[in-house]
Amino acid sequence: MQFHYLAEVRSKNPLIHNITNIVAAHFSANGLLAVGASPIMADSVEEMEELAALSSALVLNIGTLDADKIQAMLVAGRSANRAGVPVVLDPVGVGATAFRRDTVQTLLQEIRFAAIRGNAGEMAQLAGVAWSAKGVDAGSGAADVGAIAAAVARRYETVAVVSGETDYVSDGLKLAVLNNGTPLLPSITTSGCLLSAVCGAFLAVAPANDYLAAAVEACTAYGVAAEQAAAGLRNTQHGTFMIRFIDSLAAVTEEQVAAAAKVRWADIEAV
Repeated sequence: MQFHYLAEVRSKNPLIHNITNIVAAHFSANGLLAVGASPIMADSVEEMEELAALSSALVLNIGTLDADKIQAMLVAGRSANRAGVPVVLDPVGVGATAFRRDTVQTLLQEIRFAAIRGNAGEMAQLAGVAWSAKGVDAGSGAADVGAIAAAVARRYETVAVVSGETDYVSDGLKLAVLNNGTPLLPSITTSGCLLSAVCGAFLAVAPANDYLAAAVEACTAYGVAAEQAAAGLRNTQHGTFMIRFIDSLAAVTEEQVAAAAKVRWADIEAV
């Protein structure tokens, strides 16, 4: 496949509105800046309708929830839908508590999502598939992860991104299997949250009929940048990797992404 959305993110500098968690905000903002987007981190309900409409994408992350944030997400999501702005959902730890499950179900009922990005445990919860997860960790299960991605995509008419050692991206009809990345990624907190934000940046510059390709490119560029950042590091150099990863997101080129990409298209199994 051709890779061209990274250059468009850098040339268009899309404004990405993030309603995210307190752990992820700083890292996500810096990662978006590095990849070429313009972040805004805001969750005051009084400005949600206006901000969402003038942004290029909206990313909703439920990592640290409260009632005010939920209301802000609903107002912003509805406004973004009316304005034709793509909305990305990151259902952090959705299976951990009834509060999170109920919140995500409300968001899914009230808002149309261009993409949903989560780990295998989170996405299995959305697909209604049995899975053993601990809090926000991916956990383990017997189901095929690619099939889970396809099931979420079909159920919610979206592009589903399941990130992990292997990433799976599906629109319910096609399934991309991505094998770029490094074991150091899960050693730094909110690396998944930043990936959701980066997906938002790539969807912001893509037409709606190409969101699948944009999400595949976002995940591939993210994984290749992580590989570059991890080169020569020991598996205990978490802090060094985090800084180098931001640098790599800023420096990685489309040519490097295309050369290093490990993307294959696979058949979709049933869950």
